[in-house]
Amino acid sequence: MSGRALVLNASYEPLSVVTSRRALVLVLAERAVLVHDTGLAYHSAQACFPEPSVVRLVHYVKVPHQTRVAVTRRSVFVRDGHRCQYCGAQAENIDHIVPRSRGGAHSWENVVACCRRCNTRKEDRLLEEAGFHLTRQPHAPRSRLWLLAASGDFRDEWTPYVEPMLGQAVAV
Repeated sequence: MSGRALVLNASYEPLSVVTSRRALVLVLAERAVLVHDTGLAYHSAQACFPEPSVVRLVHYVKVPHQTRVAVTRRSVFVRDGHRCQYCGAQAENIDHIVPRSRGGAHSWENVVACCRRCNTRKEDRLLEEAGFHLTRQPHAPRSRLWLLAASGDFRDEWTPYVEPMLGQAVAV
């Protein structure tokens, strides 16, 4: 099994996603309680344990200052809905709004999803020089959970815990 489980803080706030095996270890060590299972099970010689889908920590964990989500090709595609931010076509590449050759940073605010045609036409020029306009201004996500939910990599039983966070995370 290679399932994944949502880990909730003692306050039911989503913290992270771990392998279902790691979540089971947390439950067996009495550091977490099982909230939802997948319907599948792990078997040992003497026992059978439900595969966790959602676990809640027994003790509250203070979360340090939120770090920024890394800028990757996949995360940019998810943020931009796999659409070119210049023409709306299916995105195949990422593009730096201010080209790196001109001092542009590899940051959320400077990287967008782009189709091959627009990427080739823009080359290493600025938007004004290429006659391009962005369909929307790029921004850094406010939560790591939006990436997980937007990628479709979450289970239905996670929705009540993740949805409130997504409303805050997606707002621009």
